[in-house]
Amino acid sequence: MTARVPDEFVPPNAPLLAAEGLTVRRAPDEATVLPPVDLRVGPGEVLAVTGASGAGKSTLLRALLDVLPDGLHRAAGTVRWRGATVPQGRAARRWRRARCGWLAQDPGAALHPLWRVDRLIGEEFTGDAAARARRVEALMDRLGLAPGLASRRAGELSGGQAQRVALARALCAEPELLVLDEPTSALDRATAGLVTEAVRSLRGAPGRCVVLVTHDARLAAELADRTLVLSADAGTASSRADAAARHTPRATAVRGRMTRTPRKEPLRPPTGPAPPRAGRPPRTAGPAPTAAPVLSARGLTLLTPDGTPLLDAGDLDLPAGGWLAVTGPSGSGKTTLLHALAGRRPPADGQLLLHGRPLPAGTRSRDRRTLRAVQLAGQDTVAELNPAHTAGRAVARPLKVFHGTTAAAGRERVRELLEAVGLPAGLAGRRPVALSGGQRRRVVLARALAADPDVLLLDEPTAGLDPDSARHVLDLLDRLRENGLAVLTVTHDADTADRADRVLHLTGRRLAPGCPAPLPSGHPPDERTEYSGVPRHDG
Repeated sequence: MTARVPDEFVPPNAPLLAAEGLTVRRAPDEATVLPPVDLRVGPGEVLAVTGASGAGKSTLLRALLDVLPDGLHRAAGTVRWRGATVPQGRAARRWRRARCGWLAQDPGAALHPLWRVDRLIGEEFTGDAAARARRVEALMDRLGLAPGLASRRAGELSGGQAQRVALARALCAEPELLVLDEPTSALDRATAGLVTEAVRSLRGAPGRCVVLVTHDARLAAELADRTLVLSADAGTASSRADAAARHTPRATAVRGRMTRTPRKEPLRPPTGPAPPRAGRPPRTAGPAPTAAPVLSARGLTLLTPDGTPLLDAGDLDLPAGGWLAVTGPSGSGKTTLLHALAGRRPPADGQLLLHGRPLPAGTRSRDRRTLRAVQLAGQDTVAELNPAHTAGRAVARPLKVFHGTTAAAGRERVRELLEAVGLPAGLAGRRPVALSGGQRRRVVLARALAADPDVLLLDEPTAGLDPDSARHVLDLLDRLRENGLAVLTVTHDADTADRADRVLHLTGRRLAPGCPAPLPSGHPPDERTEYSGVPRHDG
């Protein structure tokens, strides 16, 4: 059991949280996933952990909290809280429950799908029922969650709502240590601003500290007192990591550096249209699309499970070689739109057309040809991938189902597809739990591409990716358009939307052309009609 060191015995400059030589290895082959890392976070400080996708950022957070998934184990190192060592096992579990708030990278997977939102948020609150209800209501208001969501089940939430519910859950008991993994990924700017304000309010708070993983350089610069940068050599051989350790001072992370972050002025959402950015790709990136649409929707009507309208009679056309981006507030129905087009959750009304011919609304009614032609790479990478299947098997399955590819040819094609999305072929043998969020996202993309679709539907394709990996994915999509692939992306990322030929904005139950000016600072989106369907596992 971890001893609580009284504040009067803790030196003023002593860190609240410290780790020394924290090392994580895979159980089957003892390959190093996280080479030795040192860190320290003082009272009132925010530590930002950054680095390339797959560098081990999420693994570091899980090693700190002793919540590593099966197949990974902490091979060396110590974690100290207020100067006292936190042993692994039951003692770490008691410490987490008493001191820590934890937001994982895939919050939807951590929320019980049948629990109501108010129960999820207030589960760890120790006060009476009335105090708990007030606390839950205050947190929902602070994070822009409409009061009506309190009675919804977690399985009925959009991705952005689930992210904020999970954050409210982490904040509810006012933890001394708040650990956040990509808390603003896949959120619109106004909603991300509400999350940022919640984290900023903890900066400088006595006896409390925050560890934050993010790919958003602006967010790190604004919030962090210190920054730990992990390099992109995750998964290197143990000998290489051990050799590096022998020649690296213990004051810094072996494969990263921890620096004092200069304080920046808080980010404020602009009040008018965004000015042109240097290096912004032209809206006409890629070939000129042909006139005949590959995929069309006419009079599309989308509803939540309780019958509340999301979209009223929406129309869209996606031509061969074209790129259409759909933007809108978090939870406005963008993911539901993609699921309707893909047949995962049929629309309430309207018609879908593929190459000018009627397209059945549900996947059960689509034949192999139409299933192959329209492929979706969903947002929730945990739900998208079968946890029992390796990355290679997930990517190989469409090759066999749609193209009858042999095992030998399939292995070669899997290698090509993984490398095309920026992943080493060696990841083919790993299961989803052994992959980072960014790696899983690219495996999902590679699986969709394996079908050789006519239409590629992408839900936040760059969320959780570092800038270089995101640029690699977007460049790949532009190259694929040259062969006639039609692309539809749902995104909150301006760089992704800039690649599109056209942009539609989903808000107020309408699909309107163009991107409106951002909402004023602190103004939450209208969430009375938010819902996102639940992705399916691959077979």
